[in-house]
Amino acid sequence: MYIPRIVVTSGEPAGIGPDTCVALAQAPWAADLVVAADLNLLNDAAEALRLPLNLERYDPRISGEHRPGTLKVLDIAVRETVRAGDPDPRNAPYVIEMLDRAADGCLNGEFAAMVTAPVQKSTLLEGGYDFTGHTEYLALRTRAALPVMMLVSGTLRVALVTTHLALAAVPGAITRSRLAATLRIVHNELQRHFSLAAPRIAVLGLNPHAGESGHLGREEIDVIDPVIQELKREGIDLQGPVPADTAFTPRFLATADVIVAMYHDQGLPVIKHVGFGNAVNMTLGLPILRLSVDHGTALTLARSGRADSGSLAAALALAIELADPKVRHAIP
Repeated sequence: MYIPRIVVTSGEPAGIGPDTCVALAQAPWAADLVVAADLNLLNDAAEALRLPLNLERYDPRISGEHRPGTLKVLDIAVRETVRAGDPDPRNAPYVIEMLDRAADGCLNGEFAAMVTAPVQKSTLLEGGYDFTGHTEYLALRTRAALPVMMLVSGTLRVALVTTHLALAAVPGAITRSRLAATLRIVHNELQRHFSLAAPRIAVLGLNPHAGESGHLGREEIDVIDPVIQELKREGIDLQGPVPADTAFTPRFLATADVIVAMYHDQGLPVIKHVGFGNAVNMTLGLPILRLSVDHGTALTLARSGRADSGSLAAALALAIELADPKVRHAIP
């Protein structure tokens, strides 16, 4: 039986990442689970949460399925004392070191996938890192040309053409080349990871009513529809531009395997309404398999015992499923 070795980065040390990793360790997993974190930080979190936890230092030479209540730790030292709920920019290098170590381990085959707990972007920026998000940072680290963010909740999948941009900058960022590259990545990755031979991709318009034949904007006429027609000729199953206000009705969703939204808050509020706390953030277009949670650091909940680990558990479960070579290559 194939047992994938999966690394989980514990995220912002003052947030709920360490808490959810401790909670994750209590359950059985069909994986060789490794958490990248400060070992003492995890021990302190377990004590604060009153959860039993036996911590072992990770040794890459020793493999085996995860045992509930025991956690292998890829020990990386925090730079400064951690106070729950109070991020310290001096710990930014610690967070970046975790991400770099996990990404490099995936690139060299040490890990089959990486799952990331949330980080505090503002703290990383204050710590001197040009960090706009996990998606963009890991793309740079792995030298991926174009990362694509996709959230998954059950059978609902929403991918984004643009991610962390001011709304005023979105129209200029939606070029024919970027949209075409995004749609090709979505098509290829759904084939690769989800065993869909011909993924049905619905492409949203940018403007209300998908531009209303140009009366509410020309992006659909000048950019979106020409790209759709071009890629249809390549054999990609596309429909659109679809008005965003009707794309998420049950009847329409039955016709699509994925919705491609033009910007962050066009598509993600819907999937978070449907599955917040259990949705998974997946980065497409990377040479590695990376999944994450659908929420932030929840600083006010750190070490309180009230943090929900459901999204991290869902991300790990999907990572285990997708890491299986039989799943990755079983395209009908």
